Amino acid sequence: MKKHIIISLFYTAITAVLLGIVYPLGVTAIARVCFADKADGQLVHNAAGDVIGSKLIGQAFTGPTYFHSRPSSAGAGYDAGNSSGSNLGPTSKALADRVTQSVASEQTGTAVPVDLVTASGSGLDPDITPAAAFYQVSRVAKERGLTVDAVQQLVVKEVTPRQFGVLGEARVNVLDLNLKLDQLSAAK
Repeated sequence: MKKHIIISLFYTAITAVLLGIVYPLGVTAIARVCFADKADGQLVHNAAGDVIGSKLIGQAFTGPTYFHSRPSSAGAGYDAGNSSGSNLGPTSKALADRVTQSVASEQTGTAVPVDLVTASGSGLDPDITPAAAFYQVSRVAKERGLTVDAVQQLVVKEVTPRQFGVLGEARVNVLDLNLKLDQLSAAK
């Protein structure tokens, strides 16, 4: 009996070291070497080298000169430490009121893409649909003093297609799009 206990403790210790220390460190090392940008959270830096965001976490863009992200239910909005959806169901009056208010704030008279008025499950979605980006083109172009065609071409360049042509949906990363928009405006 004593022999079996010693053997089981020995194998438990070996398994704990291998799967709890060696394996995670090995996977992390491989990721840092082979996929350095992704392993570091796909951080975005400005010209001065300061981190201004991540391609993986949405940010609130509220000014009329920027493309807007999806609404966020994460904490006070885009709080990565408090990621969550609103947990409001499709029959919730609070959800219906919030969506109605969001649609009314757009004031364009055309159908508003659903992702501009509903939050994602995490509340941190960094992407919007191409339809949501194109919906905002005329407002952004007018506010920036750019042509609608120039802003539309920028959106077309920033559309990421479905992965392998079948997985997910086409999307536009709002942070990337707004950074390219700033570059386009500066070049004007």
